Amino acid sequence: MARKLLLWRHGRTAWNLENRFQGHTDIPLDETGVAQAARAASLLASFAPHSIICSDLGRAQATAAPLLALTGLTAAIEPGIRETHGGQWEGRTGADIRSTDGENFARWVNSEDVVAGDTGERRSEVAARAVATIEKALQSVPDDETLIAVTHGGTARCVIATLLDLPPDAWGAIGGLANCSWSVLEEVDRPDGSRGWRLVEHNAGTLPEPVLGEESGPSHS
Repeated sequence: MARKLLLWRHGRTAWNLENRFQGHTDIPLDETGVAQAARAASLLASFAPHSIICSDLGRAQATAAPLLALTGLTAAIEPGIRETHGGQWEGRTGADIRSTDGENFARWVNSEDVVAGDTGERRSEVAARAVATIEKALQSVPDDETLIAVTHGGTARCVIATLLDLPPDAWGAIGGLANCSWSVLEEVDRPDGSRGWRLVEHNAGTLPEPVLGEESGPSHS
């Protein structure tokens, strides 16, 4: 009777292809991203989700649209699960950021809890807002039902790591999500009687696809 949480990354954008740090910048899906969303929706509809929440950024809402059409559900739009605010890194390629802010960017890519782009967010801040949003949404999801969160690569990693109780210095061990791929967590009973989470699928839905523009990290970002 365990609930499931499915974290679905948005489809591809032009900035993903160019390896630009998107963050809060509202970049639309490209033609490939639209096709990815349609294909993924036909698979995700089989989960028969109880409810869907969606980042307020346009690329996430456009990704959710075909699934909403198939399920007849309405998504709750939640700014709490939008992508990391990248500060002065937004709009810049990974190579460009490394050329001027290499040390800080390397620390960021290695999952240190540093401020992104001088004026952006820490990973811990992203985790706090995203997990709080998801936990609130889960309050109305019955046992044995699924909540789908349409979100972003960096945010998904922060949520997964937090729900699995991983220490911050181990968050980088979680690989990125390819565009329009998803991860599934399932509730479990702990020996002390509390409930926790386990990761039962990660980066599902790839054909395979490369991980593009996921926080503008190394070669795969």
